[in-house]
Amino acid sequence: MRPSWDAYFMEIVNVVKKRSTCIRRQVGALIVLDKRILSTGYNGAPTGLKHCSEVGCLRDKLGVPSGQRHELCRGLHAEQNAIVQAANSGVSIKGGTIYVTNQPCVLCAKMIINAGIIRVVFSGEYPDELSTEMLKEAGVDLIKID
Repeated sequence: MRPSWDAYFMEIVNVVKKRSTCIRRQVGALIVLDKRILSTGYNGAPTGLKHCSEVGCLRDKLGVPSGQRHELCRGLHAEQNAIVQAANSGVSIKGGTIYVTNQPCVLCAKMIINAGIIRVVFSGEYPDELSTEMLKEAGVDLIKID
């Protein structure tokens, strides 16, 4: 059976997340416009820096729960990396859809809103109510699929 476009892109994003170097959670993101892939991203340290898999995770060492104290993480989120990669390539993502393995956090939600992305499709939950509120307030469609 041929998958829907959302199912198709979610399958791809699940492959993208395998590049993640985060030792807590592997997350992938994919930005699409007019059924064309514009950019991908996964969570991990900035280019040229050591990965958490090499140096450890400060949030783990401090016992920080998921969804809290993002400033202690040396990695970028998958959504952030996908947005940055589009910018580095000079590709406009305005009006696009971002597919993510997990619901975006509030930091990523703010970037998604300002980047002009109009639709977020995700599969996994993330404990961040403010993110949901802000995306809805901005008129961004938030769609959870299994």
